[in-house]
Amino acid sequence: MKSTLEELHEPILNSVQPLPTEPEAIANHHETDSQLEKVLSDTKLPYFKRLRLASWIELKLLFRLAAPAVLVYLINYSMSLSTRVFCGHLGNLELAAASLGNSGVQLLAYGLMLGMGSAVETFCGQAYGAHRYEMLGIYLQRATIVLTLTGIPMTVIYVLSKPILLLLGESTEVASAAAVFVYGLIPQIFAYAVNFPIQKFLQAQGIVTPSAYISAATLVAHLLLSWVAVYELGLGLIGASLVLSLSWWIIVGAQIVYILMSEKCKQTWAGLSLQAFSGLWDFFRLSVASAVMLCLETWYFQILVLIAGLLENPEIALDSLSICMAITGLLFMVSVGFNAAASVRVSNELGAGHPKSAAFSVFIVNLISFIIAVVEAAIVLALRHVISYAFTSGETVAEAVSDLCPLLAITLVLNGIQPVLSGVAVGCGWQAFVAYVNVGCYYAVGIPLGCLLGFKFDLGAKGIWSGMIGGTMMQTIILLWVTFRTDWNKEVEVSRKRLDKWEDKEPLNKN
Repeated sequence: MKSTLEELHEPILNSVQPLPTEPEAIANHHETDSQLEKVLSDTKLPYFKRLRLASWIELKLLFRLAAPAVLVYLINYSMSLSTRVFCGHLGNLELAAASLGNSGVQLLAYGLMLGMGSAVETFCGQAYGAHRYEMLGIYLQRATIVLTLTGIPMTVIYVLSKPILLLLGESTEVASAAAVFVYGLIPQIFAYAVNFPIQKFLQAQGIVTPSAYISAATLVAHLLLSWVAVYELGLGLIGASLVLSLSWWIIVGAQIVYILMSEKCKQTWAGLSLQAFSGLWDFFRLSVASAVMLCLETWYFQILVLIAGLLENPEIALDSLSICMAITGLLFMVSVGFNAAASVRVSNELGAGHPKSAAFSVFIVNLISFIIAVVEAAIVLALRHVISYAFTSGETVAEAVSDLCPLLAITLVLNGIQPVLSGVAVGCGWQAFVAYVNVGCYYAVGIPLGCLLGFKFDLGAKGIWSGMIGGTMMQTIILLWVTFRTDWNKEVEVSRKRLDKWEDKEPLNKN
């Protein structure tokens, strides 16, 4: 008789059947199977030994990717946060302007560019796993072209930020100050356009630690330059935003130097190529699907705050929600790191033709992220009565935050699963499907349900947030079901066909 644990895990280890023999030209890419795939396929090993060895191999691969990625996202978050702190010391108007420019206008470009950049994860990750190393540099250049062109209409939005903010109801004083701050962020748009493809290009190869070192060094330089620009030179808002743009270009420049100088990128970067200009439209379509998928998630929780501003006592609701969102945003960086790791692991294994490894990676990364999220939620609940005092000394707000902490804990647990499943989707190339799921769950269910509970049933902020959680839970269940039902052998074949299709579009490959 099998144990219960063995019965639960046996489908992961044994349900994926070996692939049929591949043509010799493709099989040469897979002459050396991954150690993980060998262990999972070795039925001669006792079950628990197989599970133990496979788990150890996967955990080493996972944390080597996730830990530096978490650090990179935390540092990037800290750069924008520190800029707001510097502006806040200039006065309340400057703080409002920087917050509006960062959280409103800049977040739009960040979400769009990061989302579009995730298309590189799908292609580069699968190409690297398939040993088609020369294609990674082509995908990097193609993505940079597409994102740079996308930056042009984004620049127009930045230039017109003042009338747009006035149209949205902001005061003339705040809109004018925010526009000055936003003008200094225009160079940052194009830094995003280059940075995110480079970041995904490196992540696909498992090169994450150098980006963490570069980001850490840049943060130190950013703090020093911000202090000089804002206080010593008296450049105010425009100085602070220009330094933020410069810091992102420092990161870009350092990563370019690394790619050109590192031995690790010799096979994946062969220099500039005209091949990058082929297939731009198809690449743009997948990039847009990726961007929609990410932006719909980002905007979802922003809308929560906007709706809360319509309640009868909006000040307490907004204060308590902003504190909870700040905690969620900080801890969300951990989930984003696992999102990146999941995308890389799944795309690499699919490209390499390892269905068992891809399925096992999905299980392990979700399990680890879920455990971390549960620990985070438990800590938040244990500190529910005092956690708000890190942000404010108001007792009324502290009580409101304490009242919302159970919902915060549920959100943190869901954030331990949902972003990781989105990373799996990126690794498989399911961005368009997830975008449709997000529209239905978030905007057709979550927001209307939140408004119904918050206003019709007079549950206030708790009602709005409960509805939003309902949408997130629905989306998570759908992604869990789709992932559980996935035929990983079929995904390997889809990955191979996708890579073959894109290689066929390279004119210089056809002699």
